[in-house]
Amino acid sequence: MTDLTGKIALVTGASAGIGLSTARLLEDRGAKVYTAQRRKGEHHWIEADFLDLTAPEQIAKTIHEKEDQLDILVNNAGIMREGTLDEIDLKEWEAHLTVNLTAPALLIKHALPLLRKNAGAIVNVGSIEGLGSNPRHLAYCASKGGLHALTRAVAVDHGPEGIRCNAVAPGWIDTPLNVDFINSIADPASFHQAIKSIHPVGRTGTPENVAELIVWLASEAATFVTGQIFTIDGGRTAKLSLP
Repeated sequence: MTDLTGKIALVTGASAGIGLSTARLLEDRGAKVYTAQRRKGEHHWIEADFLDLTAPEQIAKTIHEKEDQLDILVNNAGIMREGTLDEIDLKEWEAHLTVNLTAPALLIKHALPLLRKNAGAIVNVGSIEGLGSNPRHLAYCASKGGLHALTRAVAVDHGPEGIRCNAVAPGWIDTPLNVDFINSIADPASFHQAIKSIHPVGRTGTPENVAELIVWLASEAATFVTGQIFTIDGGRTAKLSLP
C-alpha cells in the first residue's frame, strides 16, 4: 500500500463525491490533507469559490503560510450545466471555462514554487467528455478537453523541474449529483439498469474507484508517469454501439 506519510496534499472541490473520496484516501495513506471549496469539509479547509479568479492565488498563499510545502495537488472542482451552442449564454460559457480550466491553471501556476521543492505531483480530474460528448454538454466538454490539453502542456514544461502532471477521465460515477439525478426521473430503476448495460463491467463506477487511481498517480509508485490522460469508465468508451 502506498505510504504518503509526511506529504502535504491539496484537493479542490472535496465536500462530496470524487473529491471527498480522494481526500479521505490520501489521509488514510498518511498525507496531511487540505481541501478548498465553498462548503466546509472533513479535512483542513480553505474556503474558496472558483468563480473568483483571485481564489487560486489565495489558496496557494495559505498553503505556503501554513506548511511551506505541497507535494500533491488534485484539481477536482468543476461545474456542468446543460445547453447547446444556441442555448447557452456567454455567462454560462465563461463560468465553465473559469471553474473547470482557468482556475486549475492558476492554482498550478501559484503552487509551482511549492511543488518544485519536493518534485510534486499534480492530478487533474477531467472527464470522458473531454474525449467525446453527450448531447447538450457543449461548455463542459470544451472545458474538460482544455483541461486534458493543459495537463500535457504542464507535464512537458515542468517535467525538467521534477513535477509530474496527469489527469483522470472518469465516466459515469455514482456521485451524489448523479444519484440524485437518477432518483429524480420517472423510472429510476429502469434508467439505472440501462446505464449499467452500456458498461462492459456491468456496473457504474464509484468515487472510491477514481480516488484509488488519483492517489496512485500522485504517489511515488508512478514516478515515470506524466502527461497522460487515464480513462476510468468501466470500458464504456471502448464498447461500440450496436448497428
